[in-house]
Amino acid sequence: MKRKGSPFRRFRLTKIVATLGPSSSSPEVIRALFDAGVDVFRLNFSHGSHEDHGQRLAAIRALEAETGRPIAVMADLQGPKLRVGRFAEGPITLEAGQRFRLDLSPEPGDRSRVSLPHPEIFAALEAGADLLLDDGRVRLRVESCDKDHAETVVVSGNRLSDRKGVNVPGVVLPLSPLTEKDRVDLAFALEQGVDWVALSFVQRPEDVAEGRRLVAGRAALLCKLEKPSAIEHLDAIVEMSDGIMVARGDLGVEMPAEDVPTIQKRIIRESRAAGKPVIVATQMLESMVSAPAPTRAEASDVATAVYDGADAVMLSAETASGAYPVEAVSMMDRIARRVEHDPLYRTIVGAQRPEPEHTAADAITAAASQVAHTIQAAAIVTYTTSGSTTLRAARERPEVPILCLTSSRETARRLALAFGVHSVHTSDVQNFSEMVMKAVKTAYDDGLAEEGQRLVITAGVPFGTPGNTNILRIAWVEA
Repeated sequence: MKRKGSPFRRFRLTKIVATLGPSSSSPEVIRALFDAGVDVFRLNFSHGSHEDHGQRLAAIRALEAETGRPIAVMADLQGPKLRVGRFAEGPITLEAGQRFRLDLSPEPGDRSRVSLPHPEIFAALEAGADLLLDDGRVRLRVESCDKDHAETVVVSGNRLSDRKGVNVPGVVLPLSPLTEKDRVDLAFALEQGVDWVALSFVQRPEDVAEGRRLVAGRAALLCKLEKPSAIEHLDAIVEMSDGIMVARGDLGVEMPAEDVPTIQKRIIRESRAAGKPVIVATQMLESMVSAPAPTRAEASDVATAVYDGADAVMLSAETASGAYPVEAVSMMDRIARRVEHDPLYRTIVGAQRPEPEHTAADAITAAASQVAHTIQAAAIVTYTTSGSTTLRAARERPEVPILCLTSSRETARRLALAFGVHSVHTSDVQNFSEMVMKAVKTAYDDGLAEEGQRLVITAGVPFGTPGNTNILRIAWVEA
């Protein structure tokens, strides 16, 4: 068999998500990030104009056409950002024990008060509740409150300046996760053809339902878990979502820092059991915003997410505004590859394998992973339209790549986020024999298999029935 063109494959199973921004807007840098290992590009709608995001998306689609590889694009919506107002004479310093008032008055603040232009917060507050300002650098405790103000005492003081963020831990706020800005951004992102929409500030299952109604199947819906209230509804939110993000920024502000690692593991475990891709995000290689190498702790943090079995790890400011965007991706790629070659990694991931459901599809998918291990196959091949067969295979966390053949370009792109999946957009097939021939040729052409190696192939017959996996076959890659 003659190999067609230059084979392309990632030599790791964990995926990399990178955020685009001022440091990574040009087609040249986007190409360099892709070559370094990016599988999914994130457009952060908290920053930048529609024109900025449109140009970046156009560059990604041009790169996709050039390389022939499906690339996923995620639109991350800002969500409701709660912030204090401005101060009349610049930043103030709050000291523990002093009293401080928050109110709806638009007047600039001083050392005794500041505007908090969010009546929904006052509606939900009770005496004894805590407010965290500026990512938790200032902690206030509510002594009394009304519909238009709250009298607080400073528990932890610090410097406080204009427009700093406000978190209200332990309180479910009567807020939609989608502001008017988000709705405009969402309409633009869907019109541009993004593959994933990330919903911020999810508190309860009703928020997911609202997001799903607005997306209306035009993209996959990913929920960012950054509120303790979301963790209380974890099962329902995971079930209703297409993917999950462990958004450790606000999550780490609103709950004790020592709780975040265990919550991270729980979210990954629950998402994997449900067959939903899960991303670990926030400050993974933060020091690489300004330094060419990470700290040892950051390298360990990325490694831990890989050991936990996450589908993907994400870079934010490191690639969006950092001085070393390509180096950050290369470092994340090297860490993931090193972990995946550790014998302990396979032991840990295997021990966390969820029990298959009592269906023929789950039985065959679980068997495919075991067969691939036993015969030392080069890859597992799935043929899918909706992506459900491939996601079921990814849930097993096999030790070889999953070659996904699909006639749906949208499915091929969305699956770029899933663990181990090498998705290929291909023409439809008429029968199982044709599919096997196409699988063998594609696996060889894309560098997933060499002559003489074997493939484990799963599919559903008749074709076109989502989730109907009912065939397993072993095929040789022959000359």
